[in-house]
Amino acid sequence: MPPSRRRRLFTSLLLGLLVLAGVARAQPPAQPVSDATAHQIASELRCVVCQNLSVADSPSEMAAQMRAIVRERLAAGDTPEQVREYFVARYGEWILLSPRRRGFNLLVWGFPIAAVAVGLVAVAALLHRWTRRPAPAPPRIDAAMSERIRRELESGP
Repeated sequence: MPPSRRRRLFTSLLLGLLVLAGVARAQPPAQPVSDATAHQIASELRCVVCQNLSVADSPSEMAAQMRAIVRERLAAGDTPEQVREYFVARYGEWILLSPRRRGFNLLVWGFPIAAVAVGLVAVAALLHRWTRRPAPAPPRIDAAMSERIRRELESGP
């Protein structure tokens, strides 16, 4: 191998090593991940396979992969909100077990409260109506009928 080619190869190798060393140094060190934090985030996410279980509770392989992603992102320095946003960006708001309290989702949170309030008002109105009914008036008896009843009571059987 000619010396000029050897020198270029050596220079390229040295430059590559320096670049790799710079990339390795530029990455922040992995932060310790709290099990409680990882479980909390996973419990707020819906499993895409089971759909009625959280990622924390699901036994599926996909949920295990999602739990691993949660841990990786937390170890990389993401906040819990950034991890949730990561999954929302990929799957949409559907991935959250509990919808956010803003915009159209307020109906999901407000409708049950409004339904209970309307039901309580309806029950109160019915109870008020039932307890405030006036006693039925005695039937009106004319004078002739009153006289006949009196005579029959006096005569006896």
